[in-house]
Amino acid sequence: MDKFDYSDTDWEAIERLKKWYSGDIHDSMEALGLWGCLEGISLLGALEAGDVVCGPAVTVLFAPSDRKGEPQDVYHNAIDNAPKGAVMVCDASCAPGSCSGELMSTGAKTSGAVATVVNGTVRDLAQVRTLGYPLFGTAPSPIGVTGKKEPVESQVALQIGKATVKPGDIIFGDIDGLVVIPKEHVKAVADQADALGEQEAKARDRILAGEKLQQIWPV
Repeated sequence: MDKFDYSDTDWEAIERLKKWYSGDIHDSMEALGLWGCLEGISLLGALEAGDVVCGPAVTVLFAPSDRKGEPQDVYHNAIDNAPKGAVMVCDASCAPGSCSGELMSTGAKTSGAVATVVNGTVRDLAQVRTLGYPLFGTAPSPIGVTGKKEPVESQVALQIGKATVKPGDIIFGDIDGLVVIPKEHVKAVADQADALGEQEAKARDRILAGEKLQQIWPV
């Protein structure tokens, strides 16, 4: 199978997940004995209030490098070959420097990616926000990558904190943070999130109707 073949992606489950928010998704995962929070990474680019991003991961791993001249071929190739609806996920925590900013975000958005997630710093936030692109990172920094690190592999498993991100796993992101759902569990998590979301909607309606919180939650 080609490393960028995403024909087995469960797009129906992804569409169901988009109805909820990251708290629902992670609560649903924990109910199933799973953990998926990408801790320490937050939204730094643009995402409208209430909007979410959800799609299969395309992964890129960086390693320390003193090479100059922006040796980014591995990252560029991954962006250019990402399927429409994908989320770019980079582990660039190996050295200082922001691997993603205006140009990488523009390339990713043009290729059809719905977001970029970086375990590391990012930059050009004013331009990225003007572009309207959801860029997630650990912090902003103007430092570039050249002479410090470079992408060495794509479509490999990445370890980010307690969570593992494999190519094709589902990334869910919103203003609260990011969750990775193993591809083999995405339908079960969507089912659980639908059930939890229904419970929360009923509880919300009862609170708005005047009932006391202690009477209705937990269900």
